[in-house]
Amino acid sequence: MSFTVALVGRPNVGKSTLFNRLAGKKLALVDDTPGVTRDWRSAPARMGGLSFTVIDTAGLEDVTDDSLEARMRRQTERALERADVALFIIDARAGITPLDRHFAALLRKGKTPVILVANKAEGKAGAPGLYESFELGLGEPIPLSAEHGEGMADLVQALMPYAKEEEKAEEAAAVAEGEELPIGDQPEPEEEKTRPIQIAIVGRPNVGKSTLLNSLIGEERVLTGPEAGMTRDAITVDWEWRGRKFKLVDTAGMRKRARVEAKVEKLAVADALRVIRLANVVVLVVDASQILDKQDLTIARMVVEEGRALVLAVNKWDAVEDRAMALRQVEDKLQAALAQIKGVEVVTISALHGKKLDTLLDSVLATYAQWNRRIPTAQLNRWIGGVLEHHPPPLVEGRRVKIRYVTQVKTRPPTFALFVNKPLDLPESYHRYLISHLRDTFELPGVPVRLLLRKGKNPYADD
Repeated sequence: MSFTVALVGRPNVGKSTLFNRLAGKKLALVDDTPGVTRDWRSAPARMGGLSFTVIDTAGLEDVTDDSLEARMRRQTERALERADVALFIIDARAGITPLDRHFAALLRKGKTPVILVANKAEGKAGAPGLYESFELGLGEPIPLSAEHGEGMADLVQALMPYAKEEEKAEEAAAVAEGEELPIGDQPEPEEEKTRPIQIAIVGRPNVGKSTLLNSLIGEERVLTGPEAGMTRDAITVDWEWRGRKFKLVDTAGMRKRARVEAKVEKLAVADALRVIRLANVVVLVVDASQILDKQDLTIARMVVEEGRALVLAVNKWDAVEDRAMALRQVEDKLQAALAQIKGVEVVTISALHGKKLDTLLDSVLATYAQWNRRIPTAQLNRWIGGVLEHHPPPLVEGRRVKIRYVTQVKTRPPTFALFVNKPLDLPESYHRYLISHLRDTFELPGVPVRLLLRKGKNPYADD
C-alpha cells in the first residue's frame, strides 16, 4: 500500500461507515450506539486509482485517566502516529460541537496532516454544519455521505497528494537480467510456507483473548481490561514468527445465545462466527478456573462443524493449584464431548506473563500441517483392504455392502470419498468406526476428518 489514512473524530460521526465504504466491504460493525468501535483496525482500500491502507479508530473522548474511554483514546493516538494523513470527520447535520473544537485544536498541533471531512452532508440539513466547520481552522471541508457514497470523488482529489509511487525496481532489474520469474504451479509445500496462516482467537468473554494477542505480538495492539465484552470488532494483525507469516484475529467473547440481547453484541458474535469460517486454525482460549464449561464445548463443536483445525489454550494457568487434576478434567471433558475429534492439542499458558506462547505456536503449526495432510490413494486402499479383512461391514437384509475403494478428494480439512455399491445401506455406526480407524491409522489428531459416501465405478479397476 502506498500510504495510510486514519479516520478520527468524536463518537458516532460515521467513521466505521466510511471505513466500510473505502474498504469495499462491511468489515467494521456499524450501529447508532456511540462507542461501538473500541480498537483501531486497518484494511486495504482502493478508490479512484489510489491504493492505500485505511484505519478505523475509536471515537475521541476528552478523558486522560485509566477508564475504558481513555484507553480507547490512547489506541486512537497510536493509530494516528502510524498514518500519513488523517481524515477528521464531523457530523454536518449535528453541527460543530465543543468536542469537535477541542480535538481539532489538538490535531492542528500534531505532526500528521489533517483533511477535514463533513459527513452526513447529503441534502439541505447538512449545509449549516458544513459552513460552520470552517471555524475549526483545518481548511476547506469535504462534504460527503459515507452511507450513500456521495462526495467520494472530492475525497480522492484531497488524498491524491499523499500517494506515493510504488517501487518496482527489483522486479524490473530481474527481468532486465533475464532472471525467470515464477510462473505456473509451484510445489505445494513452498506455496504453503508463503501464505499467512490465519489464526482465530475465540472463547467466552474475559478469558484473555486480547491479552494473548498483545503478548504474542509484543505490543498493546488491542484494548484489555477487567471489563467483560471489551472486544467488539474482529481485529486482524499481520505478524511473523520464525519465518512464518500469520494473520492473528482477535474476536468478541461469545456468550450463550440466550444471554445475547443487545444488538451490538449480536453483531459482534456474528462477526466472530464469520472469522471462524475463514480461519485456518482456531485457538479456543479457556479460563483455567472454569475449564471447558458448556459454552466452551459449544464453541469447540462449532469450530469442528466448520471444518477448522482446533487448538485449546488453557489460560491463567499460573493461578491453578492442583494442575494434575485440572489436566485430567480437560482430558475427560474432551473425551466425553468431542470424541469425534480425538487428539486436540491442549497447551497451558499465561497470556498475561507470556508463558508457553512458543509451545502454543508450535502446536498451531503442527495442527495446521495435519489439516493440510494429503494421503496417497494407494496407502488408503491398502488400509481399507485391511479393515475389510478384519472387520467387514455388517449384513443388511442378508446382504453385505460392498466397499470398492477410497481416495482423498480434498484437504483443509482432510476429506475422503468412500465408494460403495449402496451408500444408504452402510450403517452409521460403521461409518463412525471407519473415520476413527482412519484417524488413528494415519495419525490425524486435532482436525476434523470427513468421509463421504459415494456410489460409482472404480476408475482404477480394469474395464
